[in-house]
Amino acid sequence: MSLWRQSLEVSRVDLLVERRLGDTYRIVLPFAVVAMMIFSLALPSSVTDIGDVGVAVFWAVAILYGMQVALRTSLTETQQRRDTVMLLGLDPAARFAGRSMAAFVLLSAFMGILLVAMILLFSPELPRGWLIATLGAILLASAGLAMLAVLAGEVSAGLRNRSTLAPLIIAPLVVPLVIGASQVLESIARGDGILVWILLLITADLALLTVGVGLAKPLEEASR
Repeated sequence: MSLWRQSLEVSRVDLLVERRLGDTYRIVLPFAVVAMMIFSLALPSSVTDIGDVGVAVFWAVAILYGMQVALRTSLTETQQRRDTVMLLGLDPAARFAGRSMAAFVLLSAFMGILLVAMILLFSPELPRGWLIATLGAILLASAGLAMLAVLAGEVSAGLRNRSTLAPLIIAPLVVPLVIGASQVLESIARGDGILVWILLLITADLALLTVGVGLAKPLEEASR
């Protein structure tokens, strides 16, 4: 079986498991929407237009809760399942790619729903051309966060406190994604170009892809 087909099969299995459990959209998503509502209620009276902070709140909530969405499958994987996968001869790079694709699908849909919730809650004044640019930023940020979460899950595999360590691994490394994604809409609102921020997101994604594929086998062997 080719690398691509192995990756698709891993992705399909992860999405099937998520469909059966439903944790992302049954538990994480409602809490994320509630967090956005709390932000809107907790703003000081000096903020006359809550729409001005809507986009910033969206990205903060999307990244923080998105970590939990992306990490869910990695952190719930048992050692028995990992041993079974290795015995089946699955390519570690295909496993990384497949898990990243599954997390990307979940994150993209998750952030898309949060975007709608943000618009309904904050009613921000959105500039012309915002939709395509924002969707592009969501897709690129989702891809990067998905790969970063899979990497963090692999690095912390076998550790007793991995559920605590994995988010701490992600937090500092997610900064380029946060900066690039959040500045796309701000640049459009100011009338500036967004090429720099899009390139930042693409560069971060390519770097994570290269590192993830390159370290897939060593990390798998280290977790035995």
